[in-house]
Amino acid sequence: MKRSIGKSLLQVATVAALLCSGSTWAQIKVGVVVSATGPAASLGIPEKNTFALMPREIGGKTVEYIVLDDASDTTTAVKDTRKLIYEDKVDIVIGSTITPNSLAMIDVAAESETPMISMAASSSIVEPVDARRRWVFKTPQNDGQMSAAITAHMADAGIKTVGFIGFSDAYGEGWFHEFSKFADIRKLRLVANERFARSDTSVTGQVLKIMAANPDAVLIAGSGTPAALPQKALKERGYKGKIYQTHGVANNDFLRVCGKDCEGTWLPAGPLLVADQLPETNMIKKSALRYKLAYEKAYGAGSISTFGGHAWDAGLLLAAAVPTALKKGQPGTKEFKQALRDALENTREMVGSQGIFNMSKTDHLGLDQRSRVMVQVVDGKWKMAR
Repeated sequence: MKRSIGKSLLQVATVAALLCSGSTWAQIKVGVVVSATGPAASLGIPEKNTFALMPREIGGKTVEYIVLDDASDTTTAVKDTRKLIYEDKVDIVIGSTITPNSLAMIDVAAESETPMISMAASSSIVEPVDARRRWVFKTPQNDGQMSAAITAHMADAGIKTVGFIGFSDAYGEGWFHEFSKFADIRKLRLVANERFARSDTSVTGQVLKIMAANPDAVLIAGSGTPAALPQKALKERGYKGKIYQTHGVANNDFLRVCGKDCEGTWLPAGPLLVADQLPETNMIKKSALRYKLAYEKAYGAGSISTFGGHAWDAGLLLAAAVPTALKKGQPGTKEFKQALRDALENTREMVGSQGIFNMSKTDHLGLDQRSRVMVQVVDGKWKMAR
């Protein structure tokens, strides 16, 4: 009898040891870096909110999301990434919200051979896919894709001259680089090139220079609520030309801060922004509405944001990649990280809230023209151009 009890206790202990320590039973750890405070908070908060809606089980494994706030600061983003990878031992990093922070995180991801999915827009985050960027993917549309849409719209509207004002960081520089290329192709002449910081409270000097050049249109290359500052200044000075913004302002917080000065603004955006207005034949509509319903059920009607959609799509990419990766390694191992990277790179026809992802060895975004629509602010609301 004693021998039977002892044998049973040994079996229980063995199973418990396997459950607690074996990689076979390890959970998937997802490290998240968002800009939930600071100048980019209007982008980062809906991203942070979205991770609360993510599945807690994928491929039969439990998933833990460790979310850190980089406060819109590059140094903090790097520190957070190192903590997640080297202390928390995450299998993948998702973040950050903005371009400068995402660019700063690349080296940490590459040196540790940890896959990373950025929620920021600039092409330079994933291009070219070199030894460092082979570990990095992203979900927002590239600035190049959106520049092509803006310049095409400008040309069709008969615009000949353009003034440019953008953030004095990698986001603004990336946009100027890409926009300049497409402007040249469309025979648009850039007559002003100005910069401002995300934390600035006045852009009077820059706006006066733009007004002096008298352009037919102005492109503001900013993101979140800080992008409203140049627009309000232009309107206050009586600018009558067309104003364009980037997809970095595609949320209701921007409309709230910009107010009546937003009226008539044009921008390219992901389909999620106008999901209700998409035709039934649009392949993305169902996926976009599924996320919109889930988010607004949790956070209230009208709370949806395209930036949260970038986080949601990162989660969809992860969910699609995990089952394949588990065939080659278990969470917590180098083999699993490598397999996750490979599975992400081989994503095919995955329908997200913002587009359809088809990645490859040379394309770690994988979105095409189906991922964008032209939108105008009409009566204080987003209206899709037909």
